[in-house]
Amino acid sequence: MEVDFKDYYDTLVNNLNCFEGEYDSFIDYGPSLYKLLCDCLNSKQLSSGLRLNISAAIAYYVVPMDIIPEQVFGPYGYIDDIYISVYVLRKVVNQYGHDFLQDLWTDDESIEDVLNTCFEESVKILQDQVDDILSYVGLID
Repeated sequence: MEVDFKDYYDTLVNNLNCFEGEYDSFIDYGPSLYKLLCDCLNSKQLSSGLRLNISAAIAYYVVPMDIIPEQVFGPYGYIDDIYISVYVLRKVVNQYGHDFLQDLWTDDESIEDVLNTCFEESVKILQDQVDDILSYVGLID
């Protein structure tokens, strides 16, 4: 019996494809940010520290009961996933610049604009939970 397995990216796209809500302007970037994190791991120039941070951000997407679980909050549950993605991708930008990420980015928008929008919007919503999210994946003590 042959079984077709979906790529996790495809699952994210399906989960968010028809979402229309208050935060859809940046929640829609969730799958693309996940893909960008995965594509970053293919670059041989990244340091091991950044690879660990990226791996933590990827893992956060698949943890079923994270700080804002998708099972409970639906698409709004991706806001914390997007925050951790952008937090880590900004670290990549600090070391390698926006051009490094733009070369890997497959969407039409500027990666710099997307990161800025997603960061500002997610921080505005998450407020006091930011440290809990970073602590959950071990990015701060």
